[in-house]
Amino acid sequence: DKAPLSKSLLLVPSAISILLTLLFQHYQKFFAYNLQAIKEDFQIWRIVCGRTICLDLKDTFCSSLLIYNFRIFERRYGSRKFSSFLLGAWMLSALFDLLLVEIAEYVFGITINSLPSGFLGPVFALFVPFYSSIPRVQVTQVLGHFSITNKTLVYILGLQLLTSGSYIWILALSGLVSGICYNSSILKVHRILCVPSWVAKIFSWTLEPIFSSAEPTNEVRVGMGATVDIQRQQRMELLDRQIMMSQVAQMRRQRQQQGGMINWNRLFPPLRHRHNANYQDHRPSEQDTPPPTEVSEEQVARLMEMGFSRGDALEALRASNNDLNVATNFLLQH
Repeated sequence: DKAPLSKSLLLVPSAISILLTLLFQHYQKFFAYNLQAIKEDFQIWRIVCGRTICLDLKDTFCSSLLIYNFRIFERRYGSRKFSSFLLGAWMLSALFDLLLVEIAEYVFGITINSLPSGFLGPVFALFVPFYSSIPRVQVTQVLGHFSITNKTLVYILGLQLLTSGSYIWILALSGLVSGICYNSSILKVHRILCVPSWVAKIFSWTLEPIFSSAEPTNEVRVGMGATVDIQRQQRMELLDRQIMMSQVAQMRRQRQQQGGMINWNRLFPPLRHRHNANYQDHRPSEQDTPPPTEVSEEQVARLMEMGFSRGDALEALRASNNDLNVATNFLLQH
């Protein structure tokens, strides 16, 4: 949950890049991704140095922001699986870099002696699971036609990184291909290029305490709105969130004791009836019970594509009155 590997990739290469740019410029030649020296002089160590540290601060800034956004995969997969993905993508993209350079020289007659340095191949490879596994939730619209989603900023950062250099498209293409190969388990690459458990334990004992942070507090300070209406709305949303979380905890305890699937419909009555002045605490009779909400099969299919079961998707959509965004957010949080 603390994403120590993402923090280390965010801090250590960025600090080294800044030091090389400001104080130790005469050492930058050792971190250049020089393909001519690799092929002709067999300086294999340049693959490690040239594909780890960025020498351009713009690339450092964009890649750091992307790694910060992609830390969700470390929290979802775990540090060992996340590091195995980065290792596999790094090694495969190094191979594809050399292959694409040879193809460009053979087909287009372009001689490429060096490529932009940095941890760019695995960063572009992370766009593959980001595109396939992170749900797209609309935030707003621009001019009534262009949708702004929770993934738009990440794609803009990737486009900025893609346009920062002349031959960075080779690194982007090799990273995407390596991400597809590793994510789709082609030729069982994920079983071959993985971090051994004993190596993961060593780094867990040594580096994880350094880059781990304290547990977040349960009480979150409510931001002060600009008007009284906004402040009231903020407090109402906080109260709804607290009610929902307490009911989720209660239902989880009941499920552990009795078993079975959570009845999602019991989580939402306070939200549906909060504005009803005639709402009473007594249980409604069978005649007053409203008929079950019709659920769109298209929305059920979209939730199942995100990895949720059909039963959970149906219950969440019925409870949210067929609001796909509310159902998606609730299923992701619980």
